[in-house]
Amino acid sequence: MDADSRQARWEERVEGPLAVASLAFLAGYAVHVLAQGLAGGWRDFCLLVMLAAWVLFAADYAVRWRLSGQRLRFVRSHWLDGVVVLLPLLRPLRIVKLYETVQRRHGRPRLSLHARVITYAGVSTGLLGFAGALAVYQQERGAPGASMKTFGDALWWTCETLTTVGYGDVTPVTRGGRLIAVGMMACGMALLGAVTGSFSSWLIQVFSQEGDAQDGERPSGR
Repeated sequence: MDADSRQARWEERVEGPLAVASLAFLAGYAVHVLAQGLAGGWRDFCLLVMLAAWVLFAADYAVRWRLSGQRLRFVRSHWLDGVVVLLPLLRPLRIVKLYETVQRRHGRPRLSLHARVITYAGVSTGLLGFAGALAVYQQERGAPGASMKTFGDALWWTCETLTTVGYGDVTPVTRGGRLIAVGMMACGMALLGAVTGSFSSWLIQVFSQEGDAQDGERPSGR
């Protein structure tokens, strides 16, 4: 059995558990940030869940690196997976890959390419927005001069940032919060561009098909 088939079998087996780990990480992180009055034992449990999720992600990356046999080439070609392991903010995005794994088991995907791009971008935006709001709220909460007083303010700021609107009524003041803001801006532009480009391509395809259909129905002149 070659390296590609072994790696593919491994990815198919672990995609479901990694998606569950992503949800567990996001839930544990949310409870850790928002439940300030939580008992110490429960807070430690949340941290343990987050640590266990990170261990699973790191182990999956290491196994796939080993099975690929590509050494440094694997790191360059799978740089996003490496970033997901290093940056907790991006780990919930692993849930998006679960759909592809399920569809591979059942044959051809039910959604078209354009619909899948829009769906993936929408789900990614929601997951990234929620995780980003938690991260920036954790940094800004209680900081001197902070305009982000509540988690609702953090969600509002996330919506402004991901949609590239930027009203400026709520802004991060800490270094950590601004660093997160830069990442959110970049992700927001990328996701917005993916949705806009896919939707435009779909419209062009539809209009082209309608034009071809009208030309086929039109009688040819003599």
